[in-house]
Amino acid sequence: MTDGLFRDGDLIRLVTREGVLIAAGGAASLLQTAHPKVAQGVYDHSYTADNPLRRLQNTMGWLYAVQFGTRDEAERFSALVRKGHEQITGPGYEANDPELQVWVAATLFAVAAQFYQELFRRRFSDAELDELYQQTKVYATILGCPEDRMPAAYPDFRVYYAEMVQSLKITDASRAIADQVLNPKLPTGPLGAPGLAMVRLLTAGLMPAPIREQYGWTWDRARQRRFRLLMTALAAVYPRLPSRVRTFPREYYLMTTRRTLAKLSAQRDPVLTVKTPRKPA
Repeated sequence: MTDGLFRDGDLIRLVTREGVLIAAGGAASLLQTAHPKVAQGVYDHSYTADNPLRRLQNTMGWLYAVQFGTRDEAERFSALVRKGHEQITGPGYEANDPELQVWVAATLFAVAAQFYQELFRRRFSDAELDELYQQTKVYATILGCPEDRMPAAYPDFRVYYAEMVQSLKITDASRAIADQVLNPKLPTGPLGAPGLAMVRLLTAGLMPAPIREQYGWTWDRARQRRFRLLMTALAAVYPRLPSRVRTFPREYYLMTTRRTLAKLSAQRDPVLTVKTPRKPA
């Protein structure tokens, strides 16, 4: 596809086409909500607890539209996200705050780069990491964040990210969201238990130690060994799967996104529905 924001040879597409990255989404999500302002906004407004599958659909639909959709699809979906974020405000936070947009984009880059390299046993060069970082700035800029608010290059990103990881202080809202993310109400019931156990282990293993410790998750030698065994097994099996299997989530979410955009285009003033705020934690 040549009419999108990116081309097929771009690193952002190489990395994010892999559907297994969804399994690492918990780490990115809970890194985001380690920021107190992000956490409070999500806690007050999100429908994650009530409908986690819908939340996943909207998140992945937007990401795939930006990464693989046409420019029009990426911009239209992002305009809807921005409009929805205008309603996500409260004491001390606004979802469209560039500070929060930068942090969310940073977590998406950091977790995807880490997980991809572990999974494919490939180490990106500093030049490749800078290329990927520059491309993932779109997660913030397409939502209105000025590019000059973001770390300019990968070395600057590393400084910013390390400082954030060391300085963030998670809140009760952060912990409540972590419980929702790691113990979701799924229609599969007990049948989903093995998959959830894997996601919990990946989330803990991919989480920077200072944040993991604040969440209070156990991380002893036995748990670390299980994480390494899981990554070894995934690295041995997943890259050998047919491409159509590995990219199925992308095809599915792009299909549903395009159906949604087609329906919204028939409406005069489509807006995102945002849950009524709850009382702060």
